[in-house]
Amino acid sequence: MLQPRKFTDKIFLVIKGLFMGAANKVPGVSGGIVAFVGGFYEEFIYSLQKINAKAFRLLINARFKSFYQYINGTFLVLLITGMLISYFSISRLLDYFLEKKELFVWAAFFGMVLGSIYYISKDYQHWNKKTIFTGLIGLIVGISISFLSPAKENDNLIFIFFCGMISVSGMTLPGLSGSFILILLGNYVLLLVDSVNGLYDTFAELLNGDFSFYRNEVRIRILTILGVFTLGSATGLVTLSHLLGYVLKHYKRITTSVIIGFITGSLGVIWPWKKTIFKTNEFGATLLDSNGDKIILNYERYWPNVSSMETWGAIFFIIFGIFVLLSLDWYGKNRKEREQVRTSR
Repeated sequence: MLQPRKFTDKIFLVIKGLFMGAANKVPGVSGGIVAFVGGFYEEFIYSLQKINAKAFRLLINARFKSFYQYINGTFLVLLITGMLISYFSISRLLDYFLEKKELFVWAAFFGMVLGSIYYISKDYQHWNKKTIFTGLIGLIVGISISFLSPAKENDNLIFIFFCGMISVSGMTLPGLSGSFILILLGNYVLLLVDSVNGLYDTFAELLNGDFSFYRNEVRIRILTILGVFTLGSATGLVTLSHLLGYVLKHYKRITTSVIIGFITGSLGVIWPWKKTIFKTNEFGATLLDSNGDKIILNYERYWPNVSSMETWGAIFFIIFGIFVLLSLDWYGKNRKEREQVRTSR
């Protein structure tokens, strides 16, 4: 039986959802890392596991309170609320900084992932032939993903549903970036830029009493795509969580070694010093999305110029990112110590 959450715990859970949502939006960064480092990864997976046949029976029988308690509703609602807020606030702010200060944003996330590798591996003392082998597999897969070439955009609804199932893996698998997977599938702009902006614009119009969007065929198509993508994401979350729950329960040491290797391999995806390659037409002109933004195709990595002040600025943000993760580690340790002292009295 889970203990009731304090008000401060609920606030922090929403904040964790904010960071998880923001991480999922940035190509190369995994929201699952936030869950792992934030100390709620296993609760997240096991809560999603509770969305099963028994939960649906409770719902059908109108036993709403039992359903809510069974699926750990408070935890999921607060976390998802934070993610939703993030998509309409922090993620839009990130879009701005990625456009204006791209190198520093990547550097900060690179430092945070470096810090997360330390955070996850520092207490892992189960290295042997088997876990080293599985860790190397995770490392190789993580590195290999960064060298894949992206596909073309595809708005087929069946494919969109598949994209939802695959992209949500970034929330459940630390180190696997759902948004980067969408770039490889060719649908990052369609699903995480155009669709989200379309929903945002629709809400803005509704608040102003404007209901004309339903006559806009392009907007209706975009909202339909977003709906199918969301359904695919929800399906992927539930199905993948059942698989991960089983793996964590029976093969936790091996799973952790794979995660450590995979996160380490994913550093290639978020290497700060890279040139963004934009989509162009046959004449070499850069193509724009429906909002006038350049369409990202992939990234070309390069070594930094050590004599550049911008390089040293990026190094500062890498150190800052590491410091953020170490601060979370320090906070978590102190919080546990305070709780132990409180319970011992």
